[in-house]
Amino acid sequence: MSLIVQKFGGSSVADAERVFNVANIVTDTYKAGNSVVVVVSAQGDTTDDLIAKAKEINESPSKREMDMLLSTGEQISISLLAMAIEKLGFPVVSLTGWQVGVHTDSNYSNSRIRKIDHERLQKELDKKNIVIVAGFQGINRYGDITTLGRGGSDTSAVALAAALHADLCEIYTDVDGVYTTDPRIVKNAAKLKEITFDEMLELASLGANVLHNRSVEMGKKYNVNMCVRSSLTRAEGTIVKEVVDMEKMMVRGIAKDSDVARISICGIEDTPGKAFRIFTLLAKKSINVDIILQSIGRDGKKDISFTVTETNLEEALRLLEENKDTIAYENLSWTKDVSKISIVGAGMVSNPGVAAKMFEALYEAQININMISTSEIKVSVLIDSALADKAVRVIHDKFDLA
Repeated sequence: MSLIVQKFGGSSVADAERVFNVANIVTDTYKAGNSVVVVVSAQGDTTDDLIAKAKEINESPSKREMDMLLSTGEQISISLLAMAIEKLGFPVVSLTGWQVGVHTDSNYSNSRIRKIDHERLQKELDKKNIVIVAGFQGINRYGDITTLGRGGSDTSAVALAAALHADLCEIYTDVDGVYTTDPRIVKNAAKLKEITFDEMLELASLGANVLHNRSVEMGKKYNVNMCVRSSLTRAEGTIVKEVVDMEKMMVRGIAKDSDVARISICGIEDTPGKAFRIFTLLAKKSINVDIILQSIGRDGKKDISFTVTETNLEEALRLLEENKDTIAYENLSWTKDVSKISIVGAGMVSNPGVAAKMFEALYEAQININMISTSEIKVSVLIDSALADKAVRVIHDKFDLA
């Protein structure tokens, strides 16, 4: 008998028909002789609707109260799914994050899991119950409900799988696996049979929206066997694991990230410590910086350009303007009209010329590169956002990933 954790996203339980579809998947797994823990997100657009309701009352509510509100979305989902499974005649119980014992830090709206006391969960499994757990939420040391931020249900599922030493963690989404790139952009994108944690982590961090990067980090750390598959087709999905046969494929996938803004700080004094001051200032406000480019100093001055997410742009600009005298720069410019295109593959490290091939594809399509960032398994470029989809297509063709 295996222990399987299954996670279903909001689109998978968006209405009654889909709730019963999920109930059938879960009960089929249970009937096969497995113990089953199910993690569920809020239905469809419930989270967005709750945010809109909050804004009707208060434009700037506290993060604590927003967590209290948003956590109710998952509570609706788990109870409805449990009712559907009850109707099918199977033993089931639904539990919130705090009932399960998901303990987090106190960073409201974006908390991190510290530990899981899974005694209650194990007792329910020992009773042969199917256990439905609210994803995206936990409880902090003050007894307050917290939420895990974007992709939190994926993280909840992998954390529970790790705590319970589950045999498999299945992540059900509205796509049937991980593709070489977004099939909506490239019609002949190929579905990958398997992918490494490192490759999946890079793709998730670079804009591929199949899995959230925090869940992949946790899967890698605790070596949780993961599978990404569709709740609508039941087709075989993509296995995410530590090592795969990658000799034949130096590039595994291409990601596009449009949630990017570029900031340029021009005319900075070319003296030691300036970059340290700038990026420490941003780090203290938890503003992540991605691609960084510094010019060679001339006439005692230099320029530094870097990227942040669009959501962090306004605060980053405010911090830089408030500290203009301390940093000592001449002017500040920014743009949202950029996108980041990345190629990812663990096989790239042993295959020289991969970056050149990517740049050749962009050159042939007359797409200019603004900034470049590389690592052992990825190459990212910043380009005009209007050309982003075209860039994905020409790079996909150049590496023959169809």
